[in-house]
Amino acid sequence: MRILVHEFVSGGGLAGRRVPASLAREGGAMRAALVTDLARIPGHRIVATTDSRFPLRAPRGVEVVTLPAESSGLLDALMGSVDAVWLVAPESDRCLERLASRVERKGKPLLGPGSAAIRRASDKTALPRLLARQGLPHPETRVLAGDADFEAAARAIGYPVVVKPARGAGCGGVCLARDSRELRRSVELARGADGSGPLLLQRYVPGVAASVSLLADGRRAVALAVNSQSLRAARPFAYRGGKTPLDHPLAPRAAEAALRTCRALPGLRGYVGVDVVLTGSEALVIEVNPRLTTAYLGVRAALDGNVAAMALAACAGALPAPPPARRSVRFTPGGRVTCASAIPSRPARR
Repeated sequence: MRILVHEFVSGGGLAGRRVPASLAREGGAMRAALVTDLARIPGHRIVATTDSRFPLRAPRGVEVVTLPAESSGLLDALMGSVDAVWLVAPESDRCLERLASRVERKGKPLLGPGSAAIRRASDKTALPRLLARQGLPHPETRVLAGDADFEAAARAIGYPVVVKPARGAGCGGVCLARDSRELRRSVELARGADGSGPLLLQRYVPGVAASVSLLADGRRAVALAVNSQSLRAARPFAYRGGKTPLDHPLAPRAAEAALRTCRALPGLRGYVGVDVVLTGSEALVIEVNPRLTTAYLGVRAALDGNVAAMALAACAGALPAPPPARRSVRFTPGGRVTCASAIPSRPARR
C-alpha cells in the first residue's frame, strides 16, 4: 500500500507563510517519528510532504515531496496518486476537517477519522452536553461570541477561568485569567488564535494535566497509555512535553473516561488523544484530539511494538490489544525522548 503522510505545519501546508518555530519543531518531530514507524512496516511505500524550510531526514525508500507556496494542486495530485492518506493537522480554522474532506473527495481512505467525525470531535461547544449525557465530569463552561459580556460570565463561573477558542489545537490561544484585567487580554489572544469564532470560558480546575492515547476502529477503542502533560501557565499556555506512562492513582479512571468519550463519538479511527485533568477524586475530560498528538513521541518509545502499525490495523477494523509499557520515558515537543526507568514485567497469573 502506498501511503501519503501530510503533516500540515512542517509538510508544506504553510509554505510561503510565517510559521512559529515551536509549531515547526512539534510538527516536524511527529512527522519524522510517524514516517520512521510506517517505513518499518513491510509491504508499504511511504510518501511524505515537506516544506523546504523544514527538511525531513527520512529513512531509505521514503519518497519526500516538497510543497511550494500555492501548492494545492500538487497536494491534490499526491492525494489522488496513493492508496491511503494519514493527515496530521490542527483543528483550528477547521484545517484538519477541510483536509480530510479533500481526501474523501478523491475517494481515498483516511488513516484516521473522516471529516464528519473530526467535525464532531473538534466542536468544543458541543462537548459539555455530550459528556453530560455520558455522566462524565467536565469543567463548567460557557460559550460566548461577538459582544457577549465575558466579565459577567467569568464572575458567574468564578475566577480563575480558562479562555480558549471553540475550535483550536493544543495550547493555541488558551489563557488563564485571574481577574477582569487578565480576562480582557486573554479574550484578545484567544480571538487572535482562531479568527472571529466563538470562545469558551471554563472554570479552572487545579490538578494534574494528562492525556490518554488511544486506538479506535470507528466504534470501539483501547487505551494505549495515560501520559502526564507539562504546561506552563503563561498567556497563552505553553506545552512542554510530558512523561509516559503516568504513575497516578487515577490513571485507570482517566483511561476509562477517555474510552467512554470515544465511544460517544462514533467514527473515530486510528490514533486519538483525549486531554484530562486529574483532581484528588476524579478525572475530568477537557477535550478530544482526533489526530496524532505529540504524546505519540513518548508512547512509541514506552511501548513494545510499532504504534503506527497498530493504528493501521485499527483503521482496518482489527483493534489490537495494547502492548504493555516496558519503560517510562520523558519527551519534549521537539522530539527529544529520554528513558526515565525500566518497568519490570509482571509475572503471569496462574
